[in-house]
Amino acid sequence: MKLRAFSWIANAPLLVMLAVAPSFAADITAEGSFERTLKVSGPVNLDVTTGSGRINVRAGEPGTMRVLGTIRAGTGWHIDRAEAEAKVRRLEANPPIEQNGNVVRIGRIEDEDLRRNVSISYELVVPAETRLRSETGSGSQTIDGIRGPLEASAGSGSLKISNIGAEAHASTGSGGIELDTIQGNVHASTGSGHIRGTRIAGGVNGHTGSGDVELEQTAPGNDEIETGSGSVEVRGLRGSLRVRTGSGRITAQGEPTGEWRLHTGSGSVTVRLPQQAAFDLYARTSSGRIHTNHTITVEGTLNRREVRGKVRGGGHLVDVSTSSGSVEID
Repeated sequence: MKLRAFSWIANAPLLVMLAVAPSFAADITAEGSFERTLKVSGPVNLDVTTGSGRINVRAGEPGTMRVLGTIRAGTGWHIDRAEAEAKVRRLEANPPIEQNGNVVRIGRIEDEDLRRNVSISYELVVPAETRLRSETGSGSQTIDGIRGPLEASAGSGSLKISNIGAEAHASTGSGGIELDTIQGNVHASTGSGHIRGTRIAGGVNGHTGSGDVELEQTAPGNDEIETGSGSVEVRGLRGSLRVRTGSGRITAQGEPTGEWRLHTGSGSVTVRLPQQAAFDLYARTSSGRIHTNHTITVEGTLNRREVRGKVRGGGHLVDVSTSSGSVEID
């Protein structure tokens, strides 16, 4: 019995190698690329899509658009190495680029068999005067320096967007969203991942299933922020504000030119307002304390866990609540 056991163990590496060999074969890919230069005149309306692959867009010279595509074709059921190579050659010879004047569509492949097991990543250099819609099923996106507006979406992958001259929409099923220097309102949503925005010249509508939200704003705008689990920090807001998080702290700094309503299921809330701010205050906590540096004219309620009153004669409502945590109004 011992000899048989030893014999089985001695042969085990061979069995493991045989078992994993097919997975190695499935990883073999054929690779290729294409490059095209398109002539345009005036503002460009660009639509880019890929089932799997990265999309990178940056601003270049006016009147010219450069498209670089990197192709990877995988083997699999009913697709051998030769077929994968043939797909790459077809796409190199006839890349998925359509142009009608200043309207450009990239990435649309009607042939379902050609699409199967194919990934194309795009590097695009476009005129600054470009409106963009970009979509990837799985892959990251980086977009910089275009006038916009833009709409970027991904089934799974991070989005990094910067120096946009108009409104920006960004959504991903799973991945972080980072925005910098956006000259307009922002709509950002992710199923799982953080949202970070700096130098946002407008309002923000941000939603994440799980992740922190951090915003810095440089122009008036109204915010609506929600996260299932994560902290929220808003700086420089001049407008209305609604924040809700299931679990996480909230920090809000700015000028309430509309209602502020902040709620967390578990976490502290800190609100920083100008010393001359006039507002109505309703703050409460189920477990924690309430502290404020502002002089309050009490209306109805004043205790360590609930405060209702007016500051400097009153104004827009600042409504703050937490089920577990402290509240501080500075």
